[in-house]
Amino acid sequence: MGKKIVLAGGSGFLGKALAEHLANMGFEVVILTRSASRSGPSIRYVQWDGATLGDWAQEIDGSYALVNFTGKSVNCMYTQKNREEIVRSRLDSVRVLTDAVLASEHPPQAFIQAGSLAIFGDTEQECDEQAPHGTGFSVRVCQLWEEAFFARELPQTRKVMLRIGFALGKNGGALEPLAKLASMGLGGTVGSGRQYISWLHIDDLNEMFLFTIENEKISGVLNATGPRPVTNREFMATLRSVLNKGWAPPTPAPFVWLGAYLVMRTDPGLALTGRNCVPAKLLESGFSFAHTDLETALRDLLAPAKE
Repeated sequence: MGKKIVLAGGSGFLGKALAEHLANMGFEVVILTRSASRSGPSIRYVQWDGATLGDWAQEIDGSYALVNFTGKSVNCMYTQKNREEIVRSRLDSVRVLTDAVLASEHPPQAFIQAGSLAIFGDTEQECDEQAPHGTGFSVRVCQLWEEAFFARELPQTRKVMLRIGFALGKNGGALEPLAKLASMGLGGTVGSGRQYISWLHIDDLNEMFLFTIENEKISGVLNATGPRPVTNREFMATLRSVLNKGWAPPTPAPFVWLGAYLVMRTDPGLALTGRNCVPAKLLESGFSFAHTDLETALRDLLAPAKE
């Protein structure tokens, strides 16, 4: 086996995609999961609780890199209980993983944290890494998250926070529900349609993780998104075109609120807010994107589903 990379909380859509990508490249992949430990042909699953040190910490010692995906999904109703769990799950995992790295005799050379572009709030202004932060609950979560991640120094481990955009992939993730709606003739503009979607192809995201893991000159905060964000209006129109669907009725904001609360049981802000982000530092560092055109990217991801 090749070098070992540990993916904490890597059982979700993004984590599974990265695990498969790394395994195909010859890395030994270990996923820390709340489920029972088990071994697959190329990926091992080791149980942890995301908050306390245990036998799982032995996997960190001697690993090449650590990537943390842990955190309760924000795709939920923002009740007080859920708000507390969203924050706690993120801060607890950062704390205990930092403890594990510090306790390692041979710590990983890189600790990559999967973060969020939500720190910029709801804005149409172009946002590079230095742009001002927004306001609201989601912004505060990101601020607390990043503060916790960078709070303690790891002498032998480089830290990178990737603020991940709207990742488009096959068989799950953010694209799946939108594609289903569009296929049913319901893929119209959401709200004003002016809110930006900072999208990227899952293949590019996987390469970003590998790029930041292996590039010793990269540290700090990076916007992990594509170079060409689009408005919701443009995104939905392109999605309908790729799926050979014509015009679809728009969904005004009041109906989005009703649908979110009564049907989807989630916060309507996830659909009604957006941000116009660019990956300035990644581009400056020489990262090359394979997918920069939205229509081409969607065709690549959705064509198999039409066969």
